[in-house]
Amino acid sequence: MFEFRKTSQRQRQTVSLRAWVAGLFALVCLLLLVGRLWYLQVVRYDNLSARADQNRITIVPIPPRRGQITDRHGRVLATNQRDYTLLVTRAQVQGKVEDMLDRLRELVYISEADQRKFLRLYQQSGRYAPVLLRNNLNDIEASWFAVHAFEFPGVSLQARWVRAYPERESAAHVLGFVGRISEADEQHLEDTGQEGNYRGTLVMGKKGIEKTWEKALHGRTGVEELEVTATGRPVRELSRTDPIPGSNLELSLDEGLQQLAEAQFAGRRGALVAIAPHTGEVLAFVSSPSFDPNLFVDGIDVENWRKLNDSPDHPLINRPLYGTYPIGSTYKPFVALAALEMGLRGPQDMIPDPGYFELAGQKFRNAGGAVYGPTNLHKALMVSSDTYFFSLGAIMDVDALHDFSKQFGFGQITGIDLDGERRGVLPSREWKRQAYKKPSQQHWFRGETVSVTVGQGYNAFTLLQLAQATAVLANDGVYMKPHLVRRIIDPLTGRFTYPVVGPQYTIPLKPANLKVVQDAMVDVIRKGTARRAFEGAAYQAAGKTGTAQVYSLRGAKYKAHAVDERLRDHALFMAYAPVDDPQIAVALIVENGGWGASVAAPIARTVFDYWLAPARVAERRQRLQSEHESRRVANPVPSPGAGIPPVVNPALREGPDAAPAPEDEGVPEPAPLPDVETPPEDGAQEESQ
Repeated sequence: MFEFRKTSQRQRQTVSLRAWVAGLFALVCLLLLVGRLWYLQVVRYDNLSARADQNRITIVPIPPRRGQITDRHGRVLATNQRDYTLLVTRAQVQGKVEDMLDRLRELVYISEADQRKFLRLYQQSGRYAPVLLRNNLNDIEASWFAVHAFEFPGVSLQARWVRAYPERESAAHVLGFVGRISEADEQHLEDTGQEGNYRGTLVMGKKGIEKTWEKALHGRTGVEELEVTATGRPVRELSRTDPIPGSNLELSLDEGLQQLAEAQFAGRRGALVAIAPHTGEVLAFVSSPSFDPNLFVDGIDVENWRKLNDSPDHPLINRPLYGTYPIGSTYKPFVALAALEMGLRGPQDMIPDPGYFELAGQKFRNAGGAVYGPTNLHKALMVSSDTYFFSLGAIMDVDALHDFSKQFGFGQITGIDLDGERRGVLPSREWKRQAYKKPSQQHWFRGETVSVTVGQGYNAFTLLQLAQATAVLANDGVYMKPHLVRRIIDPLTGRFTYPVVGPQYTIPLKPANLKVVQDAMVDVIRKGTARRAFEGAAYQAAGKTGTAQVYSLRGAKYKAHAVDERLRDHALFMAYAPVDDPQIAVALIVENGGWGASVAAPIARTVFDYWLAPARVAERRQRLQSEHESRRVANPVPSPGAGIPPVVNPALREGPDAAPAPEDEGVPEPAPLPDVETPPEDGAQEESQ
């Protein structure tokens, strides 16, 4: 009996202990749960709430519509077209991408070229970067894929704005093109703090106006907040910030004039630049041959790239901006003006011209062996006497000529709103010391100045520089910065601003000296080397013909038919018109064209006839008056030194990008156009008629 009670008491103690332990354990677990709940609900609330919203809410960027580019009359040069595309994101693709493509072909046509380009880009892209598979889907293809989209995870159908260039090859070197944003571009955007504004954007400007005015053209990206399910399916829109479209750019180009000038270069290699002297507006900008910028919008295929890059005519080279040439006798008006300003020779001083000039036993001859007899400055420019300018080179200091010519823009970056401009070579003693390593080669000789004064020797200028110098000469020494963007237009308000207003500086020239040179250039047109090209013109022009050697003759007589076509002389011409009120200045070169008078001058005549037609002159005056009136009403307070002030929109103050974006990775630069230089011991080949 006693033993039974003792055992029962022990069992109760054991059960009680177990109950206490179990209760204590439950209490500890409850405290842990409460603590964990407090930690999650209080301590981690902000962080976990944000993560929950991230799972529930997705931010979708809305790319802005790129700004249009038009000519001065509103003719569309670059625009946007609505397009359906198929994009593939590697991180979301299930299985092999090749198997996915095989199944997708049953729904949507995918060419072999599209597949090759896609696979190449697919291997280069990041896991979360969308890669273009196919563009230009029609409505039937787009709707058919939309029905079966659930079968292709990682493949999305998107509507987008795609860049289009309706004029194709025309003005291609001005417009440039857009291309896929590369890794180098992404790094540049990140370094400059612009990556947020390019979310959802696939392309950006790569060349030309598209590149230099990228910031203005791109606009501002919008955002859309969407509530989504766990699988990512949108449920409803929570908020939306609309994108701001890019600014529209009105170029100073006249597309009618541009196409007319381009037609004159059909089958030829060369360049032409036309500038309005009083404003610096570029009216025509020709680089021949050209290319179709539409080929680059979604990435150029290998076949077309090879055709362009391997062509001996170098269609990808922007000749007016990048090609450097000796400009021959078109340099003579500036040398003559320099001699007058320096007091080296008077306008009536007569110099004997026996057909050659001799210096240190070496003879520098006139082109074609022409003999002009006693020659003053006026006659020397009119008939293009090399001997007269050879004799100037013997008494002229090359550094003084360098400093004088520099004011007109020779050998300088003009600052035009295009990328890739070259400086060229305006020779001087300091330049030669920097250009050559051997001390024996660094010394400057008088014979080198002799060749420089006729536009040969070390001279190597761009056509843009020659056109700009011609415009400054026509404008009596007033330097207006050359530019292509005439107006920047806000697409939402229609307000606009002018990026260039007023001259940069004025060259201090004596009016009498300027008149001597300009009168001589008038007689070049009336009765000199260009008289035949301008016979019967309804206006009076002033100009200068030129012919530049491609290789050294070494004293031999030049015979065009006896040399290879690509070794023949370049034909050049520079001119402005009308003389009493210059409205247009032109410089052009026809590579390996021969005589400037017979080949280049007629092209300028065609350009002048178009631009100076009475109906077009009246139309321009009427439009200019209308613009002035609208600007006066919008902003009646005059701007100092700028004439009638522009309407200024603070949101449109973005000019050309200071730091151009890197080149598209994987696309090599085109083969460079070789510089053409002539040894200094040879004189220029110049027309005698």
